[in-house]
Amino acid sequence: MNDIILIVLLVAVIIETIMVLVLHRRYVSFMKKLGNGNNLDEMLKAYVLEVEAIKKDNAEIKHYYTKLDQDLASCVQKVGLVRYNAFENVGSDLSFAVALLDGNDNGVVLNGLYGSESSNIYAKPIKNKKSSYQLSQEEEYALEIAEQTKNFMAKNRK
Repeated sequence: MNDIILIVLLVAVIIETIMVLVLHRRYVSFMKKLGNGNNLDEMLKAYVLEVEAIKKDNAEIKHYYTKLDQDLASCVQKVGLVRYNAFENVGSDLSFAVALLDGNDNGVVLNGLYGSESSNIYAKPIKNKKSSYQLSQEEEYALEIAEQTKNFMAKNRK
């Protein structure tokens, strides 16, 4: 009786082995059809490697543009210019006030006074849109224009 059970189990194992082999061939054929003649497993492995490489590149790009944004914050980004007539006896608007600010609202205001006898340029440091020196009305207006320039650039950058 044990011999009969052993033979039946052996036949069952052989049938199962044949079914697994047939199923494996069908699987390989199916995967090749999905991969247009290529092995889909290999394509998926290559795809995963490619995605990992792209993730690495994206991380490097993110690091680069973050550093670039930090560097740009200290560059002149806002400019305001006002021309005016500083003295009544001098014709035309040859005097000027220029505000040059970085992304943190630090920089300088230059004021050029043109007179019939001489011309002078004065510089006043700006920190957080304020100066430790008294600003003229024209210099204040140049700062306002610089701030508007920032807003204009921010709208058009998007």
